[in-house]
Amino acid sequence: MVERIHHVAIICSDYQRSKAFYTDVLGLSIIAENYRESRDSYKLDLALPNGGQIELFSFPNPPERPSRPEAQGLRHLAFVTDSVEAAVSELNALGVEVEPIRVDEFTGKKFTFFQDPDGLPLELYEK
Repeated sequence: MVERIHHVAIICSDYQRSKAFYTDVLGLSIIAENYRESRDSYKLDLALPNGGQIELFSFPNPPERPSRPEAQGLRHLAFVTDSVEAAVSELNALGVEVEPIRVDEFTGKKFTFFQDPDGLPLELYEK
């Protein structure tokens, strides 16, 4: 029935800051950028290397997430990487704080967490 995730939609509080984070820091390329005047909202489609996408939305005065990371709904977004250490070094060089690297007790794979500009938990998970 389903094959893979097509996209993940994220609503941000500061469109330009989040756009810079996802393109300049994470290196995602822009597929399309549209301003919807009737909603005073941007929709930015970003390409992931595997064909998936992130849709970045802006809306006037979106409500904050009630708590993290155990709030109902999306807990975090995880990205696969060849080397967690290398990715952490790149993020640190760009001024992004990253939690200490951990090892998944079930798979033995390295992983860590960081946040986007709105505090959305993002994970790096080693291949």
